[in-house]
Amino acid sequence: MNMDTGLLIMRVVIGLIFAGHGAQKLLGWFGGPGLKGTGGWFDSIGIKPGVGAAIVIGLFEVSGGLLLALGLWMPIAAALIVIPMIGAIVKVHGKNGLWITQNGIEYNLILIVVAVGLALIGPGAYAIGSW
Repeated sequence: MNMDTGLLIMRVVIGLIFAGHGAQKLLGWFGGPGLKGTGGWFDSIGIKPGVGAAIVIGLFEVSGGLLLALGLWMPIAAALIVIPMIGAIVKVHGKNGLWITQNGIEYNLILIVVAVGLALIGPGAYAIGSW
């Protein structure tokens, strides 16, 4: 194993999980609420119009996650992950502290750090962006 293999593992696992979160919002896949459910929840926490925001955030998450997994356009991939995570911290998790067990920012912060770290390091040799 080497650094490129480690980068590939991080990119693919984090990227596909993040894309899955977007698919939950957009399509209701993987037990997610879909556009109507996500949009209603966004409306309830003051993000309006909820369905419009669900579309934008879902697209950010799906595209950012897939770009990260592929190792393509890493700074853009990172931005598409970081922006919704900052929004989640500001609107939902920030008031709850750090730990995820109290619905805090732990998960969001880890995703931000991994996305930015991967963007700064680069995708490694096993990436479409490296071909």
